[in-house]
Amino acid sequence: MKTTRRSFVQALSVTAVSSAFAWKGSAAQLPIAFSTLGCPNWEFSKILDFAAQNAFAAVELRGLQGNLDLPSHPVFAPGNLGNAKRAIASHDLHIACVSSSTDVAEPDSDKRTRGLADARRFIDLASELSAPCVRVFGKSSDSEHPVVPGADLKKQAAAGLHELGEYAGKKNVVVLIESHDDFGSTGVLQEVLSRADSPHVGLLWDAFETYAGSNEPPEATFGALHQWIHHTHLKDAVGEGADRKYVLTGRGNIPVKRQIEVLHSGGYKGYYCFEWEKVWHPELEDPEIAIADYARVVKGYFAELKA
Repeated sequence: MKTTRRSFVQALSVTAVSSAFAWKGSAAQLPIAFSTLGCPNWEFSKILDFAAQNAFAAVELRGLQGNLDLPSHPVFAPGNLGNAKRAIASHDLHIACVSSSTDVAEPDSDKRTRGLADARRFIDLASELSAPCVRVFGKSSDSEHPVVPGADLKKQAAAGLHELGEYAGKKNVVVLIESHDDFGSTGVLQEVLSRADSPHVGLLWDAFETYAGSNEPPEATFGALHQWIHHTHLKDAVGEGADRKYVLTGRGNIPVKRQIEVLHSGGYKGYYCFEWEKVWHPELEDPEIAIADYARVVKGYFAELKA
């Protein structure tokens, strides 16, 4: 890929970027969010308090207190849902995304049926919380390195996305496939999203995965996929391949600042979401440190953009 930062910005200057929604935060907030993957032991009230105290505009829901099946959590039970919505609003926050574990390219028909049914539960919850999107996956081969999915898997992914998009559209929600694992490269995502052919289907751009896993410069990825990008995941790391280790924002070799510049200059209107994988890597810095640090560092990045 030969896209340069200069040619990318010039090309985007005459191109509008599609987005599921425009950020609705207050003037005092930046359009930043964090995933609850980074604070697996926190109660919902602590999540909201911490987000507000650190000037976040939104929170992405990916599990709560060890429960990844969000629709089944007592906080979101029918009798408690009103209280949850009032708590979110009272903190001047939004829910950026409700993230499921559904694999839309699951080849086993029974598992696929259960997965799509599960995704619809997450769509229902997102709709209740006025969240603009629900995240799903393609399918991982569980290989050490990403494997390009075959034609059948890509067709299955597109069909699953279209089916969920038809359901989500009636509830004012967009279904996003994350650039992740075997569905992490621009070429694969372009094909799948084009075939899904739905205004209610888009992309969660995990900018770490496309850079570290698919060796794509952010300008090239965003230039090719910007029309579908509605949400992001950002994080930093050091090392290469299997030796890569997550680190606090700005201390590694992932170009997080550059990724933010690309999004901002391209007219992206969604949230810049920190994904600190504390659930999967308990040895990482505690959320009180990592999440607050992300807000501080990214605030500096945005200040430079406005200078």
